[in-house]
Amino acid sequence: MLFGDEDTLSLKPIIKVIGVGGAGGNAVDRMIDYDVRGVEFVAVNTDAQDLKTSKADTRVIIGRNSTRGLGAGAKPEVGRNAALEDEDSIREVVKDANMVFIACGMGGGTGTGAAPVIARVCKESGCLTVGIVTKPFFFEGPERMNNAVAGLEELKKFVDALIVIPNQRLFSIIDPGTPMLQAFREVDDILRQGVQGISEIVKFQGLINIDFADIKTVMKDSGAALMGIGVGSGPNRAVEAARNAIHSNLLEVSIDGATTAIVNIASAEQIALTETEAILSEIRNNCDKNLNVIYGAYINNDLGEEIVVTIIATGYELKAKENGIENLASEIFQNMSDENIDFRRSIQDEIDENNADAEEEDSIDHLFKNKRYERMEKKRVKEEAKAQKKKEKEEKKNPSGSGKPKISLPDWLTK
Repeated sequence: MLFGDEDTLSLKPIIKVIGVGGAGGNAVDRMIDYDVRGVEFVAVNTDAQDLKTSKADTRVIIGRNSTRGLGAGAKPEVGRNAALEDEDSIREVVKDANMVFIACGMGGGTGTGAAPVIARVCKESGCLTVGIVTKPFFFEGPERMNNAVAGLEELKKFVDALIVIPNQRLFSIIDPGTPMLQAFREVDDILRQGVQGISEIVKFQGLINIDFADIKTVMKDSGAALMGIGVGSGPNRAVEAARNAIHSNLLEVSIDGATTAIVNIASAEQIALTETEAILSEIRNNCDKNLNVIYGAYINNDLGEEIVVTIIATGYELKAKENGIENLASEIFQNMSDENIDFRRSIQDEIDENNADAEEEDSIDHLFKNKRYERMEKKRVKEEAKAQKKKEKEEKKNPSGSGKPKISLPDWLTK
């Protein structure tokens, strides 16, 4: 049987990026502006006005009957019901896709509620499904963070791989005076670069090529995933790019917890073999010695003298279970407890306030003798007692568990 160009084109995998809600839609628009190639863009929203301005070729309004196109009002249950209402429309959009990226911001209404439903439909349609989502800033409050954590737990059930970007980490990479719009664009760029890195690996012939089967091997049913992006220039550009990717301030957990990694190396010129070796050696030096690496090298003439290294790392669940952690995502979210964050902040606020009132003092020892701290200490003891009672109550409900309380899901996930 003869094999021609038409056959080759028809065998290329179809990759779609679905932006869900406002944040997801912004991410899709940013990718379109940046001319990300090789993927099809879809915007899904409950807000008809927002959807009207989307640059995506395919736009899907969900919950037309329940929301009347007015949005989800920051209520995840509204977003979830809207997606369920138009599940058939979503299924029609993804029926021919081989791989789907779902981009959204967690904590609000549409993204938090609809993304898990969309992910389930994608999985049922046979798509390799990857979630790339953001967590709220701390200042957005405990309710939004709790919604985000619950939404992430639900989304994790239906995606092959889940990459989480905490918005709070933005403060570690931007200047204090950075305008808000520019700061949010930094997040959009992280989402865009991750999608672009994978799509370029899969869709385009590279110097060292990776096929779609390789991607599926690494990402299918892999659970929690990590994304690192690094740029390097100058004589030591290869090692610099690898280090920047590994040590990205936007990573939520350490890179050395991975068992498998995809590495995409992009440069304007044919990359030297020694530079490829330097990049992969730098990555291995910071990871488990048995890390399985699948890498590709791709030419992008827009990069000039720079090298860009994109890392997608998986296998954290396997490594975590070897270390006695049954649910890595729950462990991460538990460590990011809002109560602990709020208490640490309140203590720091008291320290700052008292230092301002008593600049002649060389230490903060006096803080522990004033009435304000006594009130705070009473409040802390009361909250600890309340938390202990809650923990004991949860342990009674789950006597055979590991001793850790289960994450309490909101009503919209238990209906």
